[in-house]
Amino acid sequence: MAAASRPLNLSSTSSRLSSSFLSPNLRNLNPSNLTFLLPRSAPKTVSLSVKATSLSSPTTHKTATSTSQSESPDRFRVDILSESLPYIQKFRGKTIVVKYGGAAMKVPELKASVVSDLVLLSCVGLRPVLVHGGGPEINHWLQLLNIQPLFHEGVRVTDAKTMEIVSMVLVGKVNKDLVSLINKAGATAVGLSGMDGRLLMARPNPNSAHLGFVGEVTRVDSTILQPLVDNGHIPVIASVAADESGQSYNINADTVAGELAAALGAEKLILLTDVAGILENRDDPKSLVKEIDIKGVKRMIAEKKVAGGMIPKVNCCVRSLAQGVRTASIIDGRVQHSLLHEIMSEEGIGTMITG
Repeated sequence: MAAASRPLNLSSTSSRLSSSFLSPNLRNLNPSNLTFLLPRSAPKTVSLSVKATSLSSPTTHKTATSTSQSESPDRFRVDILSESLPYIQKFRGKTIVVKYGGAAMKVPELKASVVSDLVLLSCVGLRPVLVHGGGPEINHWLQLLNIQPLFHEGVRVTDAKTMEIVSMVLVGKVNKDLVSLINKAGATAVGLSGMDGRLLMARPNPNSAHLGFVGEVTRVDSTILQPLVDNGHIPVIASVAADESGQSYNINADTVAGELAAALGAEKLILLTDVAGILENRDDPKSLVKEIDIKGVKRMIAEKKVAGGMIPKVNCCVRSLAQGVRTASIIDGRVQHSLLHEIMSEEGIGTMITG
């Protein structure tokens, strides 16, 4: 979300697997037929192509030169870029930390959407940092090894054998798969975990008697991370860290994203989730709270309007804001190109929490 004179609206109705960037507020434009494409080749440049169908007389061929020029793909492309300019100017050079998880990791179309959004944001001068978990992939490999996944109050019970699998899957597979996809799409990604360069230091969770090797972040050292961000690379960080003795811990990816956002002085923290955002009424999907401050969200928690798995996400956002992050957003990762919609439009797509 950002302030500007002309909002750029995005649509998620495109079924394309490649990057699509939709702007339905152009005159006589059918948003389902407008596609803004970012190629997966040519790492140094961005080439955009637009397909559109006018709402008026879609099957009629215009003969007037002035009319055909105004409806040409080049004209649509120029309009879209013109609308994007205020948002690009606002966020250019700013660090955006994105926590990636949920359905966006499981559905190929959504994964492609997140990757292309990150690459596009990087190409126009933003500095994205991606933090990921990988619960479904961990469950898959545990089951292949005949290990039953266990949870306590919604948190994975992580014994020594499970911790070994968590490290193998998050650091060795999920992380490198994401790095490969981002590199293929034209950016330069670097895969890390919290253990690399002592990026994160961990300690046991207070409930370790029940949870095992589940940890909390005690310290962030961005020495290894800052040069990557400054040089236009996209860090991809697995939510695994170690304590002073070298013992590995499984850490909630939301928590890691929030702590990294604070350490990097990020402009924005974005959590991709499987819900639309914070709802005024949990039973009404249309009751989305578009913007709220820290006092307001704490009041919603006290009134039990925010409950369950949303509480740790909100607390993560509040903690990051208290440490200097400008805004934190909880958005629907089930919607294609939700990252672009949140950053490059006036209304955004989820709930933005402010300090």
